[in-house]
Amino acid sequence: MLIAMPGMADPRFEQSLIFVCAHSDEGAMGLVVNKMADDLKLADLLEQLEIEASPGARRMPIHFGGPVESARGFVLHDAGYASSISSLDVDGTFAMTATLDILEDMAAGAGPDAALIALGYAGWGPGQLEDEIAENGWLICDASAKLVFGTRPEDKWTAALATLGISPLALSAAAGTA
Repeated sequence: MLIAMPGMADPRFEQSLIFVCAHSDEGAMGLVVNKMADDLKLADLLEQLEIEASPGARRMPIHFGGPVESARGFVLHDAGYASSISSLDVDGTFAMTATLDILEDMAAGAGPDAALIALGYAGWGPGQLEDEIAENGWLICDASAKLVFGTRPEDKWTAALATLGISPLALSAAAGTA
């Protein structure tokens, strides 16, 4: 996971916590897991997509996943669920699905045990993320289901820092070398 540093130049990522779904020589892709889409809920999304919700359908908010393709939806979920069409196994614990069948399953009261729905994603070209990390833009911490799915969005950034033993008060926007 990427933890935005206080000196983050892009205000869209201020105090963001990003789950990195894919990283290779071609670039990286991740989902912001601690910022909410304004007053948008799963029920609204299902209605917009004309997916009928059963009485057992989940009630959950929608997250701002990032500024790229902001109309495209992604579901970050536990690896115990696999879409019948396509799911990306991230690391054996987490998976990501971007096909409608997962929303149909969730509307029926099924689907993954733990999930986070996001609109849009954060993306980096080749070497871009590495450059941002070297320039003190991001800290890196391990992802956990508790942090991603079991922590309130407004507490995730601080909780991620705590996994590294860092208090937000101890952070500086200035970079340096030793």
